[in-house]
Parts: sequence; C-alpha cells; structure tokens
Amino acid sequence: MKELVVIHDFLVSEQVVGDWEGQEELVAEKLNEIYHTLYDLAEPDIDVETLSQLLELVWENWIGQEVLPELETDDIYDWCRHLLDNRSQYLEQ
Repeated sequence: MKELVVIHDFLVSEQVVGDWEGQEELVAEKLNEIYHTLYDLAEPDIDVETLSQLLELVWENWIGQEVLPELETDDIYDWCRHLLDNRSQYLEQ
C-alpha cells in the first residue's frame, strides 16, 4: 500500500525551510533524508493514511530543532525506526 503515497509530495527545498543562517540547503537535504528513510523503512502493506500521518510528523518534529543540520544517517535511521515501532503513541497525540 505504501506505493500509493507519493514521497515527492513531502520533500522540501531550501526555499521552504526558513532561515538557517546559510545552512538552508543542508537542512532541506536532512529533512528529505528523513522522509526517504521513513518511507523506505515502512512496511510495504502499511496503511496509506498511517504512512501519510507519519510523514507529516517529520516536519512537525524536526523543522525547529537546532540539531537538524548535524544529524547523522544513523541518527536519522534510529529516529525513523523508533517512530515506526511506536507509531500508535505518536499518532494519538
């Protein structure tokens, strides 16, 4: 079912991330890496609505985080795995 979610609808450019003191391109790349990692880790039969809601949480959780430009791939993977494993907790909020 996840193939019904168009990942490109969620990806961001440096123009939409706001002012990051010259790091806008890097911030956009990190956010897009989170989106792609979450999408890739999601099980193939995940409900479309659930996956869309989880992808929406990426922006909500990360856009204001000062650590965003310094995130490593392992950190991104761990966060995405945690989000998927604990989705009911995050989707209830």
